[in-house]
Amino acid sequence: MVPEALYYSKDHEWLRVEGVDVTLGITDYAQNALGDIVYLEFPETGRELKAGEELGTVESVKAVSEIYAPVSGKVLEVNNSLTADPDRSAVVNQDPYGDGWLVKIRMSNPEEVKNLLDAKGYRSFLEEAAD
Repeated sequence: MVPEALYYSKDHEWLRVEGVDVTLGITDYAQNALGDIVYLEFPETGRELKAGEELGTVESVKAVSEIYAPVSGKVLEVNNSLTADPDRSAVVNQDPYGDGWLVKIRMSNPEEVKNLLDAKGYRSFLEEAAD
C-alpha cells in the first residue's frame, strides 16, 4: 500500500505535508520488512534536524533500524502514545499511515520536499529494489 497524497524517502519514511509542517512515519513496506515492532525511540521535541540525519530508531523482533529525517526542521511533536505502553508500538504495524505516525516537523527548507519521491516514484523504487 502506497497512498497517493504522501511523499516518500528511499529510506522508507513517508511525509504528509501541510504547509511548512510535516507528519512523518515509516512506510507499510518498512513495517512489513521489520516485522512486529516492539520499541520506538524518538528525538526530543524542539530538536533541530538536518535532512538525512538520524532522528530515532525502530526496534522489531527482527532488527533495530534507524529512522532518518527526510527534511530539515524542528521537531514539533512526537507520537508519545506509541511509547507510553510497549503494546502500543504495534500500532505502527497496524496503521503506519494513520495512528502509527512518528513525529511532526516544521520544515526549515520546504524546497527539500522536491528531493523526495511521489507515490508513483516510490512504487517504482520498490519494484527496482525487488529485481
